[in-house]
Amino acid sequence: MSNTIGNSNFRTLAFWGVLCLSSFATTAANAQTVLRLAHASAPKSLINQAVQRFAGEVSELTNGSIKVQIFPNAQLGDEGPIADGVGAGSIDIGLGGAVDAIDPRLNVLSLPFLFRDSANVHKFLDSNVGQKVQQFGQERGYIMLGALDSGFRQFATNKPITVPADLAGIKIRTPPNPVILATMKQLGALAESIPFGQVYTALQSHVVAAVEPEIRDYFDSRWFEVAKNLSVSNYIWTANWWFMNKSKFAKLTPKEQAAIRKSATDTVTWYRSELSNTYAETQKKLEEKGVKITTVDTAPFVALVAPVYTTFSREWGADLVTSVKQAATSN
Repeated sequence: MSNTIGNSNFRTLAFWGVLCLSSFATTAANAQTVLRLAHASAPKSLINQAVQRFAGEVSELTNGSIKVQIFPNAQLGDEGPIADGVGAGSIDIGLGGAVDAIDPRLNVLSLPFLFRDSANVHKFLDSNVGQKVQQFGQERGYIMLGALDSGFRQFATNKPITVPADLAGIKIRTPPNPVILATMKQLGALAESIPFGQVYTALQSHVVAAVEPEIRDYFDSRWFEVAKNLSVSNYIWTANWWFMNKSKFAKLTPKEQAAIRKSATDTVTWYRSELSNTYAETQKKLEEKGVKITTVDTAPFVALVAPVYTTFSREWGADLVTSVKQAATSN
């Protein structure tokens, strides 16, 4: 009798043991790494379209072993907190222009009137100097995946901005970019660093009278409703830097790392190819909304911003600023 019970218990234990091993093997086979990707752009933006393509390609190249979970529209915080979160590891991948946590020297590409147009920017980014700049941040635990155009920045108020005197004493919203802040000071404007999501209200309530937006953000965020004149100056180009937590990247398999790199490179190529049409369509939509668009003669503005280069040559090193300027002007 006891023998029968003993054999029965043994068979039961063996059954559950096999079941557990089978369950463990299935779970291991289906193991998936989820990477949290955050940015502050709108869900319908070209940035969000780009990271969706990136997520799809990563999944395809890794046979589903990596899933990129996307958090647009500042769901996990504005650009500064996103950069901090990636550094801390609470966010795996981020995009944005706030780079003080990563490496302040990345702001060198935001020096005023550094680039002529988008083609000039892209040639620089693909050059040896541009690639060296994109290595910044590793000492602080970041891996750069690339740079998506945040684009050239303009001036928008309820009157045209045609000469520097038109900016004198005007409260203008800017992101917390030290180069933009220094440039606005040289142009006589009073810069206010207001979070992206609060800009519409700040304009509506006259906390600020102007913004210096990239044209797509100006349209997508409907700032044109409360700042109805757009003065095209291309006074500064800014990057949507694309970065990943270095430790998280290191934990991926070589195949997964290669998939992340390739997908990012492919996405940058696609994104650049879409820019011209996107800008043309956006400008047409703005004109249909009654926005008055003027083109600025930039010469008087350029004449005022030389001290910005001097300031940041002291801060980041004259060699860096000089090499970047030379590479930009030679493309």
